[in-house]
Amino acid sequence: MSTFEEIRPTASTALDAKGPKKPRNMGQVIRWWILFIGGILMIMPIVYMISTSLKWPHEVYNVNLIPDEPTIENYTFVLEDGRFYGWFINSLIIAVLTTISNLFFDSLVGYTLCKFKFPGRTLVFIAILSTLMIPTEMLVIPWYLMSQSLGWLDTYWGIMFPGMMTAFGVFLMKQFFESVPDDFIEAARIDGLNEFQIWWTVAMPLVRPALAALAIFVFLGNWTAFLWPLIVTNSVEMYTLPVGLSGFGDEADVQWELIMTGAAISTIPTLIVFLVFQRFIIRGVVMAGLKG
Repeated sequence: MSTFEEIRPTASTALDAKGPKKPRNMGQVIRWWILFIGGILMIMPIVYMISTSLKWPHEVYNVNLIPDEPTIENYTFVLEDGRFYGWFINSLIIAVLTTISNLFFDSLVGYTLCKFKFPGRTLVFIAILSTLMIPTEMLVIPWYLMSQSLGWLDTYWGIMFPGMMTAFGVFLMKQFFESVPDDFIEAARIDGLNEFQIWWTVAMPLVRPALAALAIFVFLGNWTAFLWPLIVTNSVEMYTLPVGLSGFGDEADVQWELIMTGAAISTIPTLIVFLVFQRFIIRGVVMAGLKG
């Protein structure tokens, strides 16, 4: 009994040292609940997509998220369809090449607009940004006529050329190049480097977060593009994944279970890329906003 009485004051003293728990701020609780509900709403389409991909055709319109009789037959059918691999390769080639093109040209233009002083520099930058206000639907006809005149219809070049350089990429890279000290540029010129070498060896390594963020944005955008590839391609062999998957059905019978299965498979590369590089995306967006 004496031992308990000796320990008890010590325990109470420790609790008193920590102090009483602070009540949670009601505003913080509300914010957390809003974020939680928003997160649930964001992932519901993905959950529904996976659920539908595991259903038999007669269960597709069943609102239950858990299929009554789950099946992987849809995955087997899609993966055994040789066209799917062709569409996957087409999307991969287009997304990768377009991303490389954007990294090169957007960073080069952004560096030029940031580090070179010449008459009309601001006007050129405003003109580039103004293209962001033009809806894509207004550009498809000029793009199509250009592709037709150059013989690019139903080719990789025809699909890629509208997105090989973007105004958003130029803006993002210009904002990041402003963080590169001019003293580094001048020191490199004194050392005898030409302007291209300065851009490549001095400036580019200092804006790697922006390059990573731009690469993710461009890759995801071209991986999921639908409207322009649908217009410019004629043969099934040149379809990208979004266009090809839309072919799993017609006006009379849309095979939603197969479309959802193909969509679920096609999201795997994008999820991997996002999970690996998400820190670069967040840092790129935040820093671009701060510099703007």
